[in-house]
Amino acid sequence: MKFLFTTLLLGSLSLAQAQLPKTQFEESGGKQSPEYPDIIRWWQQLDQQSDYVKMMPMGMSDAGFPLHLVLVSADKDFSIPSLKKKNKRIILVMNGIHPGEPDGIDASMLLCRDIAGKLKYDATNKGGRSVVKTNDYKLPENIVLAVIPVYNIGGCLNRSANYRIDQNGPDEKGFRGNSQNLDLNRDFIKSDSKESRSFAEIFHLLDPDVFVDNHVSDGADYQHVMTLLTSQHNKLGGVMGDYLDSVFEPALYGKMKSKGFDLVPYVNSFGDTPESGWPEYWDSPRYSSGYASLWQTFAFVPETHMLKPYPQRVQATRAMMESFIEFTSANSEKIKSLRDQAKAAVRTQAEFPIAWKLNRDKFREITFLGYEAGRKPSEVSGLPRLYYDRNKPFAKTVKIYNYYAVKTGIRKPKAYIIPQGWWRVTDLLQLNKVIMRRLLHDTTIEVTVTRITDFKSNARQYEMHHPNTEVSVTTTTEKKTFHAGDWFIPMDQVANRFIVETLEPQSEDSYFAWNFFDAILGQKEGFSGYSFEDIAADYLRKNPESRKLLEDKKQSDTAFARDARAQLNFVYQHSPFFENSYQLYPVFKVE
Repeated sequence: MKFLFTTLLLGSLSLAQAQLPKTQFEESGGKQSPEYPDIIRWWQQLDQQSDYVKMMPMGMSDAGFPLHLVLVSADKDFSIPSLKKKNKRIILVMNGIHPGEPDGIDASMLLCRDIAGKLKYDATNKGGRSVVKTNDYKLPENIVLAVIPVYNIGGCLNRSANYRIDQNGPDEKGFRGNSQNLDLNRDFIKSDSKESRSFAEIFHLLDPDVFVDNHVSDGADYQHVMTLLTSQHNKLGGVMGDYLDSVFEPALYGKMKSKGFDLVPYVNSFGDTPESGWPEYWDSPRYSSGYASLWQTFAFVPETHMLKPYPQRVQATRAMMESFIEFTSANSEKIKSLRDQAKAAVRTQAEFPIAWKLNRDKFREITFLGYEAGRKPSEVSGLPRLYYDRNKPFAKTVKIYNYYAVKTGIRKPKAYIIPQGWWRVTDLLQLNKVIMRRLLHDTTIEVTVTRITDFKSNARQYEMHHPNTEVSVTTTTEKKTFHAGDWFIPMDQVANRFIVETLEPQSEDSYFAWNFFDAILGQKEGFSGYSFEDIAADYLRKNPESRKLLEDKKQSDTAFARDARAQLNFVYQHSPFFENSYQLYPVFKVE
């Protein structure tokens, strides 16, 4: 089998391929993946030699190089508006978000080169004369393949044979962090990187029907070469979620089986052996697939297994991309119809979920091909360590817990209003094509006002932030005056899911969770104790209800009763002298 694959991969090229560039992966016998400059030069060469491939620079990255977008089109049309009018389905493939996982980088080069070869071959031989059969891959007429060759350019430039040390090839691998040392697959909402901001522009330009983010998985050892993380179907929701769960994903399993790969869900089992089953990975919007789902796009993260030989992993990644192409082409009109329905529904949807919980009463069963696990003394610590015995393969039925229920939902307001001073937030909304308009005049509007009453902030940084979790709020209805230039965001648009996920403070990946509003959590004004004493005493004389609050607090809290400064501060916080903006969430709802 290994000899057959090597011959297929590295043997004589077809007639159509003969003038198209070979890859370093092929020339090295499947041992190497090219460095970043060589990747770009290769794609430029393919662009120059094929009328069916177009590479274009897009937005900037933190590394100082632009992201590139490659379009492959059977009719040589690379105009996105024109392709949309022609009812083409767009599949967006992203590679190298973690450059130590380069399988997609090489697989995409092979696939697109072979597509270009087949298109050239067919065009050359339209006359029907005798031709040499080719192994090139035929791109359906109704599909446009869009590829980001390398997303994390900084990590790709930072190469070493020592990165991902327990991964089986290639010889050198890139680094997980980007030029800011960010994990870019946690950055799609907060957008701390230029890559994320450039990706948003690419994503909204294409509005892809299917999004594929190629990865390599670590974790348990097992027989499967390829696993698939599918965006969670309950979270995707509606007709698209049902179709993803009952039709799209099962069809991919069948296609991969026919190509020689037993596909299983991403093995989300860490610290335990997989045969006990596992919950489906929760891809919140910080991740690429969770972000894409907010925009009614079918999203997937293929994950090859790190311990499999690199040529086999590249072959599986290519087979996976071919499976996406074949299914999307065969079901083109259905996919378009479902996306159109979902986009229309989200405009008028009355309630939105903002928190979820795993339902362990529901599951599906799969056949898992694993290895028997055991424990033996560690040569490092002398303590028991986990190992997998490849001489003891097994096939077992395991449970995949892939149902999530809504834990918290909110009623959609008619609109949100954000004061213009919070421009970091409004800039990100505009980047993501949220429809919003500025108030032309100072205007008084009755709104729902939210105050943060409690939260927990991570003690240690996570991707340059200290995320806020376990957020509690209270709401009141008040009339507030907003100023000319403040932002009014109507909730009758395709972006509704994105808006709710980012602006509702209790959402897992809200802008509040990612610290964009942390300034409201710090008190700005204060008092001088000796001076405020007389003011506080006068206030308590005139407001006996406040005096009672103070006395009740002293009775219930002995430490408080002995702390004069704490009592003064209590009076201050329960008086009109205290700043109204403290813990006032500066996103207001028009109900």
